[in-house]
Amino acid sequence: MIVADTDVLIDFLAGRDPGAEQVARELHRGLLRTTAVSRFELLCGARNARQEGAIRQLLEAIPTLALDEQAAGRAAQIQRNLQSTGEAIGMADSLIAGTVLAHGATLLTRNRRHFARLAGLRLAELPS
Repeated sequence: MIVADTDVLIDFLAGRDPGAEQVARELHRGLLRTTAVSRFELLCGARNARQEGAIRQLLEAIPTLALDEQAAGRAAQIQRNLQSTGEAIGMADSLIAGTVLAHGATLLTRNRRHFARLAGLRLAELPS
């Protein structure tokens, strides 16, 4: 299972590669998911009714992984560990990572700077 981060979903909506190409490929394969946090971020970022409509249409095609007890626990552990070393990645990214880890999935993101430092979190390679 591949979980799309907010950034690559924005790329898809804007038609920007390499994120758009990879999202389209995973959508076609039927393996793409996203998180409740990315869903929230996308919907909050809609600037007008047309954008919101496009976002909602995309989200209808992608199952959303819930922020359940296991995901919240993993996210809290990530947040605490990174804060203790002065390397916090922000609550939203901690919640996304916790959800991905709880589901044993792979994260599709351009934000390797934040997510690459998390032990056990698999990152999908974006085409160059």
